[in-house]
Amino acid sequence: MAMAMASVQLGRQTSIQDSPRSPEAKLGMQVEDLWDVQEPELSPNEKLNACFESIPVSAFPIAPQGIEIKSDASLAEAVQILAQNKILSAPVVDVDAPEDATWMDRYIGIVEFAGIAVWILQQSEPSSPRSPSSPNGAEFAIAANGTVSAAGLGALGPEDASITSGDFFEALTSSEFYKNTKVVRDISGSFRWAPFLALQKSNTFLTMLLLLSKYKMKSVPVLDLGDGKIDNIITQSAVIHMLAECTGLHWFESWGSKKLSEIGLPTMSPEHIITDAALCGALCNLTTENFVSVSASFGQSPVVRPCAVGFYEVYEDEPVLQAFKLMRKKRIGGIPVIECRGKKAIGNISLRDVQFLLTAPDIYCDYRSITAKNFLIAVRNYLEKHEKRSPMLSGMITCKRDETFKELIQKLDSEKIQRVYVTDEDGNLEGVITLRDIISRLVHEPRGYFGDFFDGVLPLPENSRV
Repeated sequence: MAMAMASVQLGRQTSIQDSPRSPEAKLGMQVEDLWDVQEPELSPNEKLNACFESIPVSAFPIAPQGIEIKSDASLAEAVQILAQNKILSAPVVDVDAPEDATWMDRYIGIVEFAGIAVWILQQSEPSSPRSPSSPNGAEFAIAANGTVSAAGLGALGPEDASITSGDFFEALTSSEFYKNTKVVRDISGSFRWAPFLALQKSNTFLTMLLLLSKYKMKSVPVLDLGDGKIDNIITQSAVIHMLAECTGLHWFESWGSKKLSEIGLPTMSPEHIITDAALCGALCNLTTENFVSVSASFGQSPVVRPCAVGFYEVYEDEPVLQAFKLMRKKRIGGIPVIECRGKKAIGNISLRDVQFLLTAPDIYCDYRSITAKNFLIAVRNYLEKHEKRSPMLSGMITCKRDETFKELIQKLDSEKIQRVYVTDEDGNLEGVITLRDIISRLVHEPRGYFGDFFDGVLPLPENSRV
């Protein structure tokens, strides 16, 4: 087998030299080398699992940006940093940590748009002591990997018209309250932090892919224990880009050529588009020889609840804050906006779009209320005027059930989007496919893989093989 492996690798190296490829494609070639020498009696899924278990996460291409947010930064500064760098989240560095601090003392958590959405919603509740007129009660959630504290919320009614008016966010962002609110200092005693869970460079691709899919993490920091700093952050989008670069390789084509319906996507039937899914749980206080991790919590201990697959929607005439409330409550990253009479979608609102309520609040001044439709129109006009590339300018990205897995991956990668909506021939919504759905089709968790690492902390996903 060793001779065969050497022969295969020599052939691969010659091919790469003859035709230069991206770092992601070269990584795919490494998977191909391993694929070719796997035991023939293994199923394609078992082969792929074995390949990913043999590759360390240190082999994953380094992200070009190492953006960090200082713990004494203001909320306004944090929003600008995320928006300008076109990223969903960034680690928070403790400015009081000594130069030789360990990574556990250096990093506090991860701030992301999910947490910013929570803060906005709290400011938009006029009957709450957390409203802009009461700055001492302000809260802002720093959330790690998509898990934030949230309570059940009702729908916005007519009495909430004032907080969905076109000038609400312009008044909020121009206030000293907003400018002076600190990411950590002013609010660290009034919210719960989800954990900062990271991998060592020696951990495997399989571990990383399971965390990004089965265990619902949006991104995974990779630490260099030598200097105590983050060496890389691997996101779901980065994994999808790697897959898109592997077109033509045998291991990729073996399942990339299958139709979505053949591999069980989307994961719900049309009659279950609107469900009553439970909230996702949070990772907390985890330690194991496979991981290095840290978590900090303030107030009560995190509550862990099961999470089921769900597909939610808002109508175009509903307040845009209703979309963000639904995403907050149901732990989802995006939601389609549906026309008032029918099932056709006119657009999509994602958690990252909350930035446009804070970075460009003046674009809503001509509207009496910021409905989901008005929000989409105002943001698209703003992006076109400023010639900024954004998924919102691409309109509603959809696919059909008879498209192939490879076509879907290429669409997600080229459009730089987090989800694609599945429609029928008449344009009616049938389901949604997210990046996590794609990654979850790549790998499965072997029995006992994590030992008792997640016992009592995370619920096992439905149809778990463990």
